[in-house]
Amino acid sequence: MKELAGRLAALDPDAGAALQVIAYFDRLIEGRAGLESLVRGAAVLSGCPARLVDEERGVRVRVEAEGTRRDDGGPLDPAWPSAPLTPDGPPAVWLERTGVSDGVHAMVLERAAAAARVVLDRTRGRAPAEARQADPASVEVLLDAAATEHARRQAAVRLGLRNVSAARVVATAEGGPLVEAVPATGDSTPTTGGRRAGIGPAVPVRDLPASWAAARTALRFTAEGTDQDPGPRTVYADELGGLALLADTVGPTTEPVPDVRALEHAVATAPWAASTLNAVAFSTSLRAAAAELNVHHSTLQDRLVQAEHWLDWPVHDPHGRLRLQLALVLRRLHRNAAR
Repeated sequence: MKELAGRLAALDPDAGAALQVIAYFDRLIEGRAGLESLVRGAAVLSGCPARLVDEERGVRVRVEAEGTRRDDGGPLDPAWPSAPLTPDGPPAVWLERTGVSDGVHAMVLERAAAAARVVLDRTRGRAPAEARQADPASVEVLLDAAATEHARRQAAVRLGLRNVSAARVVATAEGGPLVEAVPATGDSTPTTGGRRAGIGPAVPVRDLPASWAAARTALRFTAEGTDQDPGPRTVYADELGGLALLADTVGPTTEPVPDVRALEHAVATAPWAASTLNAVAFSTSLRAAAAELNVHHSTLQDRLVQAEHWLDWPVHDPHGRLRLQLALVLRRLHRNAAR
């Protein structure tokens, strides 16, 4: 390609330059470059600031002509040359220049847009705007209570949250935090990707650090949902109430209270103990618990006789159920470290 570009440059400088632009962006795609590298290439090759703006995915990247990223460049000017990511899509790649564009500028726009589409489809797909994570670094700044208000506001803009009135944070057992816009109706389903998750409360964007802290606390109350670790895989911070206070004092390194030690003994003694006790503790009745466990009512009764012997307290009465519920919750907090 370089040899061909050199020959063409001798005959037609614009054609040679265009081929070099094609080769440049092809190399970036082959090297699996990120979006910032693509926009930097467009800026340096065109000799003017370049932007990538994809509102659907919440992506905003701006790079100066010398290659420095600086996202606070003011509003877009419709007079600037631009190119869409798809034939029917809105303008997404922009060159901040006025006047007549030559063939090289047009080629830079075309190849940068094509390369950006490849990278976006590979890394972000077509996730809904309210669930995407366009820039982990911006998410980190947005959720950092120690960051300046200006830095957090700019991070929100980069993440497509400029005009969002309320948002929440989802803390997952694997992976980083997810920031989601919350509609005015408040009836959206959090995006968890099937992972255990703590859901923070919906708050104004400026208060997202508090939602992040609450989501991390809620995550500690989740369970794997297996026979040995029964319980909810998703917990809403808003629904914890006073239980959230327990997370401040109980963790993997704290000494379990006698009720938790008795519960662990029961779980270690019988493979059915954890799921059975969890069903009894949080179901509306013993018959509902038996139905959840898919066992006969008499089988559940027999199991409870054994379990109460290991626990050394009854679980049929309200006080005993409360002790069991609290022991199960404390067990989760002992198993789940703060994040």
